[in-house]
Amino acid sequence: MLTANIAGITHAYELTEAISAEHAAEQAPENTPKKTPEKTLVFIHGWLLSQMYWQPLVHQLSQQFRCLTYDLRGFGASTDSPSHPGSDRTIPIPPERRSPLRHLLTREQKHDTFSTSTYSLAAYAQDLEALLDHLKIERAWLLGHSLGGSIALWAAYLLPHRVEGVVCINAGGGIYIHKEFEKFRSAGQQMVKVRPPWLTQIPLLPRVFSRLMVKAPLKAHWGRQRIKDFVRAGRQAAEGALLETTSQQEVHLLPQVVREITQPVHFITATEDSVMPPRYVRYLASFHPHFITGESVTELSDCGHMAMVEQPDRVADVVRSVVREALPREADQTTSMTV
Repeated sequence: MLTANIAGITHAYELTEAISAEHAAEQAPENTPKKTPEKTLVFIHGWLLSQMYWQPLVHQLSQQFRCLTYDLRGFGASTDSPSHPGSDRTIPIPPERRSPLRHLLTREQKHDTFSTSTYSLAAYAQDLEALLDHLKIERAWLLGHSLGGSIALWAAYLLPHRVEGVVCINAGGGIYIHKEFEKFRSAGQQMVKVRPPWLTQIPLLPRVFSRLMVKAPLKAHWGRQRIKDFVRAGRQAAEGALLETTSQQEVHLLPQVVREITQPVHFITATEDSVMPPRYVRYLASFHPHFITGESVTELSDCGHMAMVEQPDRVADVVRSVVREALPREADQTTSMTV
């Protein structure tokens, strides 16, 4: 696994070149320069997870696309931040995004920046920008699962010239129900406090974890992977991301962010998702300026909250279709810019 130093934090990542491109390179004459795949997909995982859960989807999509998976700061094999969870980070606002949304950012310091927590959605989007810089990736599509979907939306808002489009998987929200959120936040805080390493040695525990948040039990190795990621997540990141991304302000701000995004955005939801039910996914999707009822959201049947592992074939089909449909629109935009 490769690593990159992003603002003093070691980030683990994997970059998989498109198989079709590699095959073409092998067949080309020796001195022929390698051709970079036209599209890069970046995969952003959810809370207490890691990049490992994208493997089934990368296996499908790396036939046509360059695929970048990485562990969010403080999760998986990426290290945690040495900063206190409450410390601020300054996030720049692109000129074209300095709109009425700017006035909703109550901690804004200047007209072109605002301050936010180390573990906010915007801060994680800024980490992604630094990783793209490190790998010299100019433009990419983002695929985000659950919390990763919200990060992807913020990245699309903050990086309009670098994010070509977004596919959100089991990600939605925008409605703040005080009692429900307080219960969720309290349970989450208690959960991350006690995570002894010996949990990975309990024989039957993988079976329990393989059944969490899914329609049908996953294979045993996924249960073991989930225990591993649960135990090794950094304390500051686990608690900080939970509290910062589920605050009333952050929840209410997300639909406004989606309203400002002009790139294509598609949402994949699941009938049996108890963590992010389809009604909340459709609610958030409806704020996108190009939302079309019946087209902007794909609902998977007999699937839970881990769609990329439960039904990778179906998710891959949706991703291919969404990216393919966006190509004519991108070509039109490029033509209009050059005329």
